[in-house]
Amino acid sequence: MTVTDRTDRFVIDPFGADIPGESARLRALGRVVPVELPGGIPAWAPTGYDRLRELILDPRVSRDPRLHWKLWPEIGEHPSWGWILGWVGVVNMLSTYGADHARLRKLVAPSFTHRRTEKLRARVEAVTAELLDALAADGAGRRVVDVKAALAQPLPMRIICELFGVPDELVDDTRRLIAAIMDTSDPSPEAAAFVQQQIGTVLPALIAHRSQHPADDLTTELIRVRDEDGDRLSDEELLYTLLLVIGAGFETTVNLIGNAVVALLRHPEQLAAVRAGKTGWEAVVDETLRVHPSIASLPLRFAVTDIVVGDVTIPAGDAIITTYAAAGLDPAHYGPDADVFDAARGADDHLAFGIGVHRCIGAPLARAEALTALPALFERFPEMRLAVREDELRQVPSFIAFGWQEVPVLLRA
Repeated sequence: MTVTDRTDRFVIDPFGADIPGESARLRALGRVVPVELPGGIPAWAPTGYDRLRELILDPRVSRDPRLHWKLWPEIGEHPSWGWILGWVGVVNMLSTYGADHARLRKLVAPSFTHRRTEKLRARVEAVTAELLDALAADGAGRRVVDVKAALAQPLPMRIICELFGVPDELVDDTRRLIAAIMDTSDPSPEAAAFVQQQIGTVLPALIAHRSQHPADDLTTELIRVRDEDGDRLSDEELLYTLLLVIGAGFETTVNLIGNAVVALLRHPEQLAAVRAGKTGWEAVVDETLRVHPSIASLPLRFAVTDIVVGDVTIPAGDAIITTYAAAGLDPAHYGPDADVFDAARGADDHLAFGIGVHRCIGAPLARAEALTALPALFERFPEMRLAVREDELRQVPSFIAFGWQEVPVLLRA
């Protein structure tokens, strides 16, 4: 079987309407399945926990399309492939390999250590309290409010923008840019051109602002590195590193908080166990990341050489997607009830933040924000419940992001 056999490929839903169901259907087809991404991009999808973990850790798997994707030279011949450029047509930690990846990661990783995250905790607590006060005032009656718009989205956005010194006038533009990159429902050339135009406008504006008004923030620090030693960080790498770290530091936490809120409101008996101290908030966060990871599938990785997985060979130069949602729901690893949210199971070995050299450097910050926001929210509003039926919740239009468009609730019974 080769990925060039179009009729053998499983077509991934660009809207991500039923990611758990799609993961189960892929798993039924084999351990590694040829798939078609939006716009007709061919790739391979590992369908279980062990296969994904092995491929992530395999040194024969690269993140650099310029070196290892055989279709990279012809990407311009496929207008409907333009959307992937926001993911692989950039030069940052997400799309480099070996020494280049290590160099770029070393520049940013110290800013996201556990120690640095602990220093941010007081600020996270203050912003959370401010947002909850506003939510209480806005939702004082019995009308429906959107917890995503009121808390899950603005909390990580404010923290990451403060961390990187994003001025107020660029915050909304930055949020819209990240949302456009995550939206995989429109592979048209026009949508791809809009994303590239925004990347070329919003981020240079941030760099220009911080060049003229340096401050104690990470953008200023990266600009200093570029200016003092261009061999360590080029103009292009500076731009796309900001895109990656600001985006990852925002979108993943938005979905983590929103998904956890929905999971607990769907399972009131588990919420009661948390309130009684029988289940910890850490366990809630880990189970949310396992069952409903903020990133369902991440494009792309590439086979450096032929890679044999069971009876399937992934040819050198072929693309691979990292299927975090499928791994977290794998019954071979988590048991026959793998698709059931159960915070008491204590499964903390999920791959939602990645593993190995590409593990998400923002994981400590995402955890800190979720572990601050969730207890505070449920303590402030103990009667909170979903304001719509479970089947009325709408997934964001993406096979990459795994979260809800809105989280409508009634704060009081």
